[in-house]
Amino acid sequence: MKGRIHFLAGIPGRYISLALVAVVFTVLGIILASNLDLSQKSIATPTTAASPTFPVVQTTEGELHSPFVPVVEKVKDAVVNIAAEVPQQYGSNDFFYHFFGMPQGPAYSYGSGFFFRADGYILTNNHVVSGASKVMVRTSTGYQYEAQVVGADPQTDLAVLKVKPEEKITYISFGNSDEIKVGDWAIAIGNPFPQQGLDRTVTVGVISAKGRTNLNFGNESPRYQDYIQTDASINPGNSGGPLLDLKGEAIGVNAAISTPSGGSVGIGFAVPINLARAIVPDLIATGHISTGWLGIYMFDVSQAQAKQLGLEAVRGVYIDSVFAGSPADQAGIKKGDVLTKFNGQDVSDGGQLMALIATAPKDKSSTVDLIRDGKHITVTPTVVDMETYAKAHESQFRRATPASMDWLGMQLLTFTPDIANQIGIDYLPGVLVNRVARNSRADQANIHPGSIITSIDNVEIKNLDDLKLEMQSLKGRKSAIPFLVVDPSGSIEYKAIRP
Repeated sequence: MKGRIHFLAGIPGRYISLALVAVVFTVLGIILASNLDLSQKSIATPTTAASPTFPVVQTTEGELHSPFVPVVEKVKDAVVNIAAEVPQQYGSNDFFYHFFGMPQGPAYSYGSGFFFRADGYILTNNHVVSGASKVMVRTSTGYQYEAQVVGADPQTDLAVLKVKPEEKITYISFGNSDEIKVGDWAIAIGNPFPQQGLDRTVTVGVISAKGRTNLNFGNESPRYQDYIQTDASINPGNSGGPLLDLKGEAIGVNAAISTPSGGSVGIGFAVPINLARAIVPDLIATGHISTGWLGIYMFDVSQAQAKQLGLEAVRGVYIDSVFAGSPADQAGIKKGDVLTKFNGQDVSDGGQLMALIATAPKDKSSTVDLIRDGKHITVTPTVVDMETYAKAHESQFRRATPASMDWLGMQLLTFTPDIANQIGIDYLPGVLVNRVARNSRADQANIHPGSIITSIDNVEIKNLDDLKLEMQSLKGRKSAIPFLVVDPSGSIEYKAIRP
């Protein structure tokens, strides 16, 4: 059984052990990596396997060490512990409050971060400091500082802190996450609980994959996702720590793990450092990010669509419409194009493309590779700031934006005859599943992008208005809800989704 999503944040320091007991009873899906489980200790099952051979380096004293040693020694003091004090609120349905009689008080969320400038700027995850009334930073020397949250962005899950250091600062330079390859070495450093002797924990692995999108973190899922996946152990509490290459440069910001148990199983995720590089100046200057915009509306390419269009793989995004007068329109992007690359980077789906556009340089040309009528073409639209453009074209912008709704991990649109013609399938009244978040309720029920939902709980659904009414009537529903679904292959079946 796939687990539900659970966040380990905001646990009061004096109740950490109690919260950890709760972890035992919760099967976890993707866990934001904050607050380390100290009560659960696992014993590895002995196995027989060939021992890997690692390269070694010889020091001036003649000692042999792994190549990771000089990297760690170079940057370890740049990694800091972050303790975020969050006002604790207990609702009427809070299990621990009623069962154990917890008093109200502040909660402390622990995570990591790292200096990226000598003047005291620290990079971490937004979820480490989100909602905090006070943030304390502890350095490798034991110095503690109250930090200012200079800027934070939940859409990318990144935040910048600032302290006034009274010591010389070691900082980590940004590398180039676009240049890393699957199979490259990766070093993760976290600093979750220095008070308990677990500061600057180092783990090593490889880059397992790039461009992971549609990961489901519940209501707090970052909108812009382009994660690096690594098997370097990223344990709860390491959120915000650096993922490094062999040069000691940051290639990512450790953010999350996928696990059935609460501990690392070798599936960790890091925000690519190039995404951070793109938004950090905005966070420092204004406290929030400037979101890039082209003016395209899209669907992920389905298997049926890939066959119809003669594509070599089920990748890229189908351009459903282009905002009149937008940068995309001016550059010649047309409805029916398939976008395959953005600024030289392969595009696998809409989630990844949204992140690339949102963080692209504003008012500068970007390179977009398209397939149109079987031919490969390249255009160079200028990415603009979405907020500025929307204010200047408010009425037009509001009319042109297609309506959609998010529910149970699905992005849903009204299915129209025009959309049916575009994606090459027969029209029937219903709502189109445009995107499904991984490990969401819909994903667990095996609902796929490109499916059409025609009824919910035996009530006919023709459009988003019908969907809104049915969602309202199902509020508080605890039992599984039956969905009549036409999947992309054309087969019709009922799917049961638990709210």
